[in-house]
Amino acid sequence: MGRETDREILRLAVPAFLALVAEPLFLLADSAIVGHLGTTQLAGLGVAGVVLQTIVGLCVFLAYGTTASVARRLGAGDRRGAIAQGVDGLWLAVLIGVVATVPAMLAARPLVEAVGAHGEVAEQGTTYLRLAALGVTPLLLMLAATGGTQLVTDPEAALAAGQRSTEALQGGLGSLIVEHLRQLPGMFGALLVQGPLALSAFLFGYAAGRRRLLTDIAGNRQLLRRVQRVGYPIGLAGGVIFASGGGTANMTGLAAGVLTAPLLAAAYAATLLQFFQTDRGRRIVAVLAPAGRMSLSNYLGQSLLCVLVFTGVGLGLAGAVAPLTVVLIAVAIYSVQVAASAAWMARFRYGPTEWLLRAWTEQRWPRLRATDPA
Repeated sequence: MGRETDREILRLAVPAFLALVAEPLFLLADSAIVGHLGTTQLAGLGVAGVVLQTIVGLCVFLAYGTTASVARRLGAGDRRGAIAQGVDGLWLAVLIGVVATVPAMLAARPLVEAVGAHGEVAEQGTTYLRLAALGVTPLLLMLAATGGTQLVTDPEAALAAGQRSTEALQGGLGSLIVEHLRQLPGMFGALLVQGPLALSAFLFGYAAGRRRLLTDIAGNRQLLRRVQRVGYPIGLAGGVIFASGGGTANMTGLAAGVLTAPLLAAAYAATLLQFFQTDRGRRIVAVLAPAGRMSLSNYLGQSLLCVLVFTGVGLGLAGAVAPLTVVLIAVAIYSVQVAASAAWMARFRYGPTEWLLRAWTEQRWPRLRATDPA
């Protein structure tokens, strides 16, 4: 009885603890990474962090309110009501997050000046706050998720829905289109979280490109190692929480995974960038680079091939092959694409889709063949 009680207390305490420390941990990680840029940049991060902590701190009621309301429902034996309370808390977090993000980005300069920053420090703080504000909604979702909200409310119904989706994929083109239309409402809900995350990733990539972080490896080696030291511990810990919390079926585990995954991805990228500077790494880059240069074309081609392999439009293998076979099919498709990309890029400057996208962007037809004159 005592051990069971201890497990229940731990199950409630761990999500609450993670929700409360998530935002300070991210500020700590940012400080470790930004600190090498100089005292002015670090000071800007500090004042912007105060504003960010204030915004998130004012919404801590999402954690305590959701946990208490869900606990009362569960204590009364009303599981369905507990789930509804948890989902309501998540939607409230999204609403508050969206309402708070836009003003924080627009009024970033006055907010950091209100904390006492001025001059170059205020400039750096404004830049950081505008980027960090995009993470407010995921942080508030983390707070609201401390009640351990189950996204899969009925496992048997979820399995049945998955089976229906598989059967629809095995059908013809009509059933395939209808199934994707049926999934659209759920996709729109996911975009409320994934949209800001994707935008922040694009902005981070843009900033990294401007600072030549991906090309000047030798000059940024110290920064890359710092990213590894910060990203691996936090990112792997988030992965463990995600897996032990039930994966995407549990909002707490999902939120922990979403918040820590960028740090783990950054650590992976830092490791690969350094590996690609070795002789073996350069040989691998030479093989994979053509596929990367026409990644959009490969993405669309891969999607078309998977439609022909897994849906009823083609072979209809969805749900009919073992997971290992799926992995082997994926490796085979990618291998074909790598070889095809090398052959294509040996003759042309761009992939076919990349060429069309560049023509639309520049409003002119760029030369396609590698031998074409300028």
